[in-house]
Amino acid sequence: MNFSVIRALVTRYILLYTRNPVRLVELFFWPIVQLLVWGFLTRFLQQQQGGGMPGVITFLIGGIILWDSLFRAQQGVAISFLEDVWTRNLLNIFAAPVRMTEYLIATFTVGFLRVFFTGMVLSAIAWFGYAFNLFQFEWALIAFYANLMIFGWALGVLATAVILRWGHGAESLAWAIPFMIQPVAAVFYTVKSLPEWLQPVAWSFPTAYVFEGMRETLKTGHTPWSMLMTALALNAFYLVLAGAVFAWTLRIARHRGLLVKVTSS
Repeated sequence: MNFSVIRALVTRYILLYTRNPVRLVELFFWPIVQLLVWGFLTRFLQQQQGGGMPGVITFLIGGIILWDSLFRAQQGVAISFLEDVWTRNLLNIFAAPVRMTEYLIATFTVGFLRVFFTGMVLSAIAWFGYAFNLFQFEWALIAFYANLMIFGWALGVLATAVILRWGHGAESLAWAIPFMIQPVAAVFYTVKSLPEWLQPVAWSFPTAYVFEGMRETLKTGHTPWSMLMTALALNAFYLVLAGAVFAWTLRIARHRGLLVKVTSS
């Protein structure tokens, strides 16, 4: 593995953000709006209940911030790939001596940077706007973020494989895939709130263990580490599966000339 190649790819993707202010606006605008809307909505509901619904605002704000980490990690992978498609640079990437692992690690790094910067902004807004301290989770916060980022990377690799296989018609999946699983991800409500037939589906994703663990930590002050370890094991499975799908799709794309078609369309 050549770390110089990884550094060069990461530098290129970072420069795309620094040289275009509109991209920076997109990076921060939507998560801030989502946090404000959900935060104000929860406060309104609490006022309607006469100050009731204790803890609900903390559950929602924690869920919003942590869910954004998954979404930003997924976007870091999928959008980095699309940037190469849009700038007609994809053929250059795969014609150069760049290994698949180096390319994916570079996009993972971009996803991590997106999560880090948006996470800092959201945690500051949550603190000043709603008196919510994200760092109250202490060491568990690292486990929450790590699990959600890894799953986000896996979804990003899967979205990239789908776009590589079916071309521009599948580009919307770069944004849609995370929201396809959100109803069963237990972000804003418990797994028990789902219909019984959907609960096994929810438990098959690492997100359910992370968000249930977050709520348990907020309620009791104790972190269910066993749930987070289960999430980590599931993440390892999904990341390996996504990598295998991407490698298989890349072989098909090279054999059928789909790389040229995706780039030139």
